[in-house]
Amino acid sequence: MLKNHLRRDLQWLKRQARKDRRITVGLLAGLLAAWVHQLPAAGDDSASPLLLAISAALVMGSAGAWLLAAYFVSRTLRVRREPAEELRWVARISRGKEWAFCSLSAYVAWHLLHFVTALLLG
Repeated sequence: MLKNHLRRDLQWLKRQARKDRRITVGLLAGLLAAWVHQLPAAGDDSASPLLLAISAALVMGSAGAWLLAAYFVSRTLRVRREPAEELRWVARISRGKEWAFCSLSAYVAWHLLHFVTALLLG
């Protein structure tokens, strides 16, 4: 009875992890496309050095979080054989999703910084 319950819970975790991995990969692809689209247009030399430093820190933070998320998701590509490996696989996907959302948050903060700066200076 307990073994069946544990097996069912593990199957549910694996289904949820596969869904989370799809979400994470989509989010990472969307963020990469957004950064590629936004960065060439963001070359504004008239901003203050403080705003440029904050902007650069947000870009680097987003890039670092993106790389960590991509690393965790890439670690989930190989086949799992034992239940302990499957649990580590689920945990890696979860950490990858968390880092992807951290990267998204830094991107949104960067965008808001530029929006508010344009409102105040323009």
